[in-house]
Amino acid sequence: GLATGGDDPVSSNQTIGGGGSSKDIKIDLAYFDWSGLENTNIIGGKYKNFLIRPAKKGLRWDGDWRPEGLGVVWDNDFIFAQALGTWLEGDSNKGTEFGWALQAGFNFKTGDWGKLKVGAGYSVFDIAGGTPIFGDPDDFYGNSFVRNPLTGNLEFAYNYHNIEAFAEWGIGKFTLFADYTINQDAPDDDTGYLFGAKYGSAKDKGQWDFTYFYARKEKDAMIGLVTDSDFGGGGTDSRGHAFSGTYAFHKAWNFKATYFINQVNLDDEKDYDRLMLDLNFKF
Repeated sequence: GLATGGDDPVSSNQTIGGGGSSKDIKIDLAYFDWSGLENTNIIGGKYKNFLIRPAKKGLRWDGDWRPEGLGVVWDNDFIFAQALGTWLEGDSNKGTEFGWALQAGFNFKTGDWGKLKVGAGYSVFDIAGGTPIFGDPDDFYGNSFVRNPLTGNLEFAYNYHNIEAFAEWGIGKFTLFADYTINQDAPDDDTGYLFGAKYGSAKDKGQWDFTYFYARKEKDAMIGLVTDSDFGGGGTDSRGHAFSGTYAFHKAWNFKATYFINQVNLDDEKDYDRLMLDLNFKF
């Protein structure tokens, strides 16, 4: 798979301009997906993030993030379990940064009461003492950092050992969803949560949907690099509301508007408002 957006690991957005200069198209996906065992997929390479994001909203993981490593997904329609291992940095000269995540839970079909998904997860990313994996040497995407007295380098202050719980309940056209996480390695500013609701589904001509959610991402609640790149401008240390609506004016075309009313730098809050307009075509 190919995508625009340059090197950014959590965004394929491409800014126009530059006097009409050429734009980057780079490898976005390169993976295998083996399904030789019942209810099981084994995935390796650079692949789509299959970790559950309730209502596809990114408390911990951006939808454009492409893990690089191995994964296993098992699902028999009632019980699900999945594991992901990824190298954030694969060059031993720079210090290999390997992380892993587990999720498991249940899918309940409750008849007139719709469908309910509940689950929990655990992940480990040991990056304390490491320098930023992507971007500038002083860009920690909201996470806490310290200066190494020997080298003078800025380094991550904490590891990220996260417990997570999530739920998604859909009945008819209405969906409620929530996600909660806590980083066990940080002494404070260690909690993140998201909750919201969605109505409708803009999958065919004339259909529409509307979604609202509130999220709070404390400074060291999760790794800032791979969380949602739109909410609060990306990274952690943010909170606030998000509203979005979609209208399908053709089976293959829809228009979407998203408005973020956020606060960033939670110790000294600053407003962050962002409007995004998307024209989408699928084929």
